[in-house]
Formats: sequence, C-alpha cells, structure tokens
Amino acid sequence: MTRPVQRWLASLLIIGGAAVLLWVAANRMATASYRQQVEATLEDLQSSPRPDDASTRPISLATGEPIGTLEIVRVGLSGIVIEGDDDAVLDRAIGHLPDTPLPWQAGNSALAAHRDTLFRPLQGVRFGDVLRLKTPHGTFDYRVRDILIVKPEDVWVLDPTPTSVLTLISCYPFTYIGHAPERFIVRAERIPAA
Repeated sequence: MTRPVQRWLASLLIIGGAAVLLWVAANRMATASYRQQVEATLEDLQSSPRPDDASTRPISLATGEPIGTLEIVRVGLSGIVIEGDDDAVLDRAIGHLPDTPLPWQAGNSALAAHRDTLFRPLQGVRFGDVLRLKTPHGTFDYRVRDILIVKPEDVWVLDPTPTSVLTLISCYPFTYIGHAPERFIVRAERIPAA
C-alpha cells in the first residue's frame, strides 16, 4: 500500500470514528433531555390534587405517555417508563408492552428496554433484588423471583398471572453484536404495601 493511500485510509478512519463519537454524544444528550421532560411531567402529575383510588387510575395509555420511573438500586438501574414498545419508545426509555396490564393493575405487567442501553445493568440482577416503580398512581415495590433466558418465540412469559408481577425483557446475551438470539427475563412479584 502506498503512503498516500495509507494517509487517505487513516484520515477516513479518524473521520469515521469522530462521526460515531458525535452520534453517541448527541444520542445521550437527547435521551437525557427527554428524561428530564418526562420526569417533569411525572412530577406535575404526582403533585396534582386528585383522589387516587382504583376507579381514577387509567386502564390504558396512548403510546409515548409517561408511566413512571423504574429503579433497581443495587445494580444501578434507573430509567423512565413510558407506554409503548416500538423503536421510538425503546430508543429513549423503558417501554411498557401495551398488551399487558399497567403496573397499578393486577396481573403481569411487562417492560422492555435495549440490552446495550437502559437494561445493561440487568446482567447483575440477583434473586431477591428489589425493584421500585414510582408512578403518579402509587409506588410499587417488587422482589425478583425468577431470572430466565428464553427464545424470542417463548411469549408465555407474558401470560396473565393471578398475582401482580413485573416482567422485564431484554435481548441476550448482553455482549452480543447484532440481533441477539435469546431474551433475558426478570420476573419480580409485588411486595404488599405495609
């Protein structure tokens, strides 16, 4: 390879690397800004005076509407939860699967996020860890009871349950490049309020 070709190739690689770094930085800033907007909306909803009983809680939400924030303190997971499971939602937040109950309803409520962004910390989750979901309709604590690795077609993880359960879904393995062949499932059961 001649010296001019080597210089041209080196320049091209540097420009490409810089472009990727700029894209990542812009994406992170946009996500942070979006999170601040949603958290402000959630704070407004939580501070609005209204009766909060089962009859005033919504039974469905439009795609993109805020639900709350999810935290698993021990693994450092913290993210906003919004309604929907399309790419526009999952690129910015943890998405609630619309065909499952909302967290303040009884049953199996499912949340999904990308393994290389918001749900990356899930790889450190353990049995017994506590998940906290704060919503305008209450704060709900859950304890991890199952950690599973399943195939994408194993949709039984979304089946209705007789108790209030939170099912977290992400692609697996966490370090896989491209479309991952499996799904990482965390199933947590609601801890009754004291």
